[in-house]
Amino acid sequence: MAGGKPSGNPVPVSDLATQILDPVLRKRAGMSIGLVQSWDEIAGPRLASRSRPEKIQWPRRIHEDDPFEPAVLVIACEGMAALHLQHETGEIIARVNAFLGFNAIGRVRIVQKPVARAAERKRPTPRPLTDMEKSKLSNTVRLIEDEGLRASLERLGATVLGQRR
Repeated sequence: MAGGKPSGNPVPVSDLATQILDPVLRKRAGMSIGLVQSWDEIAGPRLASRSRPEKIQWPRRIHEDDPFEPAVLVIACEGMAALHLQHETGEIIARVNAFLGFNAIGRVRIVQKPVARAAERKRPTPRPLTDMEKSKLSNTVRLIEDEGLRASLERLGATVLGQRR
């Protein structure tokens, strides 16, 4: 979207979300959405599932001539993962600095709090459908010629109906 005008070409929603969220995240947390999205590669799968970067705290500079001081990366972490994270702090700092392209981070501060992601939260299992519901669902999708689409719609219908009590 050059010049702020729509080009007429489709744009992935993730690109639009990044354009909107990145300035907000940069202002409020001092970091880019790229760091959050790349956390799995930076921290490794074992730590990434139980931690997330919260913010980067940059030291205040009173004058422009003050020497550069590296920032503190605040990482939210669950339970025992904090101990593992503490042991790998040096490696995390090196990886974040490599990601950012300069020695921006000098220390890590660990904050213990829940970090469960939406995908990891347990979804309620739908109840089994009654014979009448199964029959009605099959009749609803029976005219769809594409076998894969028909099966997908039937699964979707079973999930929707199974969530109703």
